[in-house]
Formats: sequence, C-alpha cells, structure tokens
Amino acid sequence: MPIKKDRLLWADDEIDLLKPHILFLEERGYEVVTVCSGQDAVDCVKETAFDIIFLDENMPGLSGLETLALIKEDYPTVPVVMITKSEDEGIMNQAIGSKISDYLIKPVNPNQILLSIKKNLHKNQIIIETTSSGYQQTFMKIGTQINESSTIDDWKDIYKKLVYWELELEESQTGMADLLRTQKLEANQVFGKFVKKHYDQWISDPNCPDRPLMSPDIFKTSVFPLLDNGETVFFILIDNFRLDQWREVKEELSEMFTFNEDLYFSILPTATQYARNAIFSGLMPAQIEQMFPDLWIDEESDEGKNLNEEPLIKTQIERFRKKFTFSYHKINDSNYGVKLLQNFNQLDYTQLNVFVLNFVDMLSHARTESKMVRELASTEAAYRSLTRSWFKHSATMELFRKIAEKNCKVILTTDHGTIRVTEPVKVIGDRNTNTNLRYKVGKNLGYNPRDVYAITNPLKLGLPAPNVSSKYIFALNENFFAYPNNYNYYVSYYMNTFQHGGISMEEMMIPLIQLEPK
Repeated sequence: MPIKKDRLLWADDEIDLLKPHILFLEERGYEVVTVCSGQDAVDCVKETAFDIIFLDENMPGLSGLETLALIKEDYPTVPVVMITKSEDEGIMNQAIGSKISDYLIKPVNPNQILLSIKKNLHKNQIIIETTSSGYQQTFMKIGTQINESSTIDDWKDIYKKLVYWELELEESQTGMADLLRTQKLEANQVFGKFVKKHYDQWISDPNCPDRPLMSPDIFKTSVFPLLDNGETVFFILIDNFRLDQWREVKEELSEMFTFNEDLYFSILPTATQYARNAIFSGLMPAQIEQMFPDLWIDEESDEGKNLNEEPLIKTQIERFRKKFTFSYHKINDSNYGVKLLQNFNQLDYTQLNVFVLNFVDMLSHARTESKMVRELASTEAAYRSLTRSWFKHSATMELFRKIAEKNCKVILTTDHGTIRVTEPVKVIGDRNTNTNLRYKVGKNLGYNPRDVYAITNPLKLGLPAPNVSSKYIFALNENFFAYPNNYNYYVSYYMNTFQHGGISMEEMMIPLIQLEPK
C-alpha cells in the first residue's frame, strides 16, 4: 500500500515565481497544488482535502485575510500559513487573531517553508521520536543513579527525572513508556529498601543530619519564617497531590507566579489522619494523642479523622508562641468555593489563611468506586488530565488569581501522594484491623515479612498504639493488602486503583512549592 503524501495548497498571484520552492517540496515527497487567487483557493478547498494551506496576503480580489476567514469557517482545523511582503503590525495581529498557524515575511526560502510544514504537520511525531531517543540515552544513567543512591537528595533527583520523562513520554507509542514504567518499578523497589533502612532514625532522632524535611516540620520551616517577616501567607493544601500533578497544573499558574519548588517526605502512614494532622499540629501522631487526646481520633472510631485541623493549627501557633491571626477553610465542593471567593476581601486582615482542597482525593476515591470515573481516569495520563481540568475550571484557579492580585505569598503542598496498585499481597487481621489497602494497624496481623515494612514499636516511631501488642505494616512498591477471604473478588475490585498509606516515591516524596506573585 503506497504511503500517503501530505497535500499542500499554495495560493499566490505570482505562483510562477515560486516554481523552485514547489520543486524543492515535491522532491521531499509533498504533493503541491497551486492556485493564483483567494477565490480559487476557497473553491479548491471545497473540492479537495489539504493537510496545510499557504496563503499570500496581497492577492487581487479576495485578500489573504479574507480568504483565511472563509476557509476557517468550514475547515477550522486545517493549518493555514500566511505569507506577506508587509511587516505591518496590524496585519500580523489580524492574522494571529484569525488563528493562523504561522506567519512568514517575503522573500521566503524553501527551508523556511519546509520548517513551517514540519512544525504544523510533523511536530508531534518529531517530538515523540526525539523524546524517545532522549530517554533511551538517559536510561542507563538513571539506572546507575538508582543503584548508587544513598541520600535524600539522590532520591529527590531520581524521582524528579522519572516524573519529567513520564510527562515527556506521555503520548509516545514507541515502547519507551513501557521501559520507563519498568524503571520506575525498579526505583520504587530500591526506594522501599532505602526507607526501611533509614525511617527509624529519621523519626527517633529528628536532629540526625540525614533526616529529610517531614510533615511535622512544614509550618516551622516554610510558613512561620514568612509570617515573621510580615508577609501575608496563604497555605494551600491539595489532598492527595503528586509531583506529576503539580507539573501538570504549573503552566496554568505561570503567568501569575514565580515558583520555588522542593519535595518533602510524608510521614508514615501516608494517609490524611496521620500526615495532615502532623502538618497542622507540628507533632507526630503519638504526640498529638498524648498532648491533645480530645483532638486525636483512633482508627477504630467511626468519627471523621480530619475534623480537628483548625484547633490543631491553633495549638501549633500557640506552642511556638506566635501571635499570628489565621483562618481555616476546607473546600469540599464548588458551592463553598464560590461563596468563599465572594467573601474573599474578609481575609484582608488575616496573616495566615489555610485552605484544604479535597477534589483530587475525592477523584481518587471516586475512581475506585465508580466505573464511569475509572473509565475517565483509566491511565496515569488521564488522571493528570482530570486534575488539570478541575484546577483550570473550578474556583481554585480564581482563588489563586485573587491571591496574586493581593500580592501575597503562597505555600502550596499536600499531605501525601497516591500510587496505582497492581500486586495483591495476602495479609490476615482481626475484625478491629483498619480497612486501608496500603497499611494495616492491629495486634494480630499475619503477613510475609519480605512484603512489608513493619513497625513493631509504634510509640518509638511517633504512632499511637491502640493496644500493647499493636503493630503497623506498610505495603511497598505497587502492592496492596488483600484478605484471603473472598480474595479473587477483592483483588479484581481494587486492582489498578489509586491508593495511599504505604511506601513509594509517589506517596512519600511530595511537592512543597512557594509561589510569589509576579
């Protein structure tokens, strides 16, 4: 079957003078149809499908701009390139406003035309090929870095590189995306060993030099210094927000803010009850339970686990003997977001404004429970796309715009990330064992030690111990815990869902971004 040639239409009243250009393109496999007027171009497009159209702006009868308008009415997706002798800015603006694909000023040489064709017809394929080649050349370097990683900074760099290539290869159908997925799995396996080796010291010795910035440190290191400097600070926490999702929405904010980006480590379990309460209190969960027993909700309780965030913030401010005024807002739906924006000026005299946005977490859970949402977010790329769509079209974007107008600093972060689980691991627990798929806490847990990271002395590592013999276990890599009873149904229901609570780069290494209005 012959390869289809790209078909070009070129309209110019001096088309005979362009014969060398046309021969140049034909030698490179393009089919070129020529006409001498705008009206001929309009008629030709109605009869024949073209991949790209070149229009001279100054033609007798219909001008290039008039021809462009008529073509775009019926064929809005066909790329049109305007060619003109004029450098008049008004013509440029009209052409750009009419959504031309390129604008060339005469005299043009054949390579300019070829470049414009490649940009408009072959750009995606060229990008895919170049990106795939780039990752292929980097693959070995990343693999070596994974095997030699020994510090927090090593792991931050590895994860950032993997996320970068994941986004770059998103549209690739070359097999490089599968290779990246394999390398990411390998990285998570080694990362799990790294956490198992060091986590005990990070928590039991907060002053150890190798300890990363962790959940209880965020206000002390990132928020209070800004407030001490007299800044008005908006602290925005998007629940379940990963680095790749931040990279996806970053572009939406780039016109309003500059960014100082970092990653910090969520404590274990990487779950709201533990990690977010640690952020707002500046304490490990066991310390919250001990110092403020009325503000800590046990695993076994049916009460909501994140209902005491505002009083926990208050305890941290008071413990550090700060006098800051603060407000707290949890946005669970669009109606509350709209209402908050309407009353936004009421925040003018509050030094610290804390916002918790729950959409991404709700999306993650809805993907598990709803077949329709699972179809909409069937892949990591689709999950990111939905996050970006929400960010762009919800009240969230307007919230950031209003903050930028007030020239206030923003700390944007999350309490934990999430990972798509693919491998079931059998675990046994009694009726009081919690239901989370990535961590379990109980007194009679049965498991294979090779499959988990186990904490047998919870209090030593800052976790509440419901019973004297309670222990915590955490899933590694893409594993999820499944009970032997009704095992097949359980596995099929939760396979490929997004979960959190365990140990992975996606769950533990999470964005901490300072945004400054431009």
